[in-house]
Amino acid sequence: MPLRLYAHPFSSYSQKVLTALYEQATPFEYRSLEDPEARAELAALWPLQRFPVLADGERTVLEATCIIEYLAWRHPAPARLIPAEPEAALEVRMLDRFFDNYIATPQQQIVFDRRRPEAERDPYGVSKARAELEIAYAWLDQRMAGREWAAGERFSLADCAAAPFLFYADWTHRIDPAFGHVLAYRRRLLARPSFARAVDEARPYRHYFPLGAPDRD
Repeated sequence: MPLRLYAHPFSSYSQKVLTALYEQATPFEYRSLEDPEARAELAALWPLQRFPVLADGERTVLEATCIIEYLAWRHPAPARLIPAEPEAALEVRMLDRFFDNYIATPQQQIVFDRRRPEAERDPYGVSKARAELEIAYAWLDQRMAGREWAAGERFSLADCAAAPFLFYADWTHRIDPAFGHVLAYRRRLLARPSFARAVDEARPYRHYFPLGAPDRD
């Protein structure tokens, strides 16, 4: 039975896993959650219905990073996304957590706030999230000076995380031109065939973006 990925094309965390699968040319069945049948299958596998979720035979794997770790363990490919050397692997995992916690989390806080009824919105929380993104952009800009990819010369798990999170973060809280290294890195990510494919698959769903998807990218 092939791997089955329950995901939505417009979801950043889904794109994180899709980028890894496409990067490694791993065969899988894409169960898009635009399909009501796929949604029913997901509900049976995982009652919280958060996604992405990977099904491999009788095993169900939750959470994007865990799915990519599982693929590296059970379905290894020549393009290694997690280095074998422990110190290099630690850096990749640390940066994966940076992009999840300090780019994706505040970015999504701003987006989710916009989806609330106006009377229930949290201007203080949104302001705080925007300030956190500014700090994260500044830190990343210094780090990316002289680097091609997040952890050095090789595309990794960290870049699978960075690609969708920086993509949507720039829509949500524009990356200042002063952060030239971040913007150049974002352009490299958009040009990477694995992520470019995920972006193209998501184009029909841009009307879902509650802040209004910009006419770019």
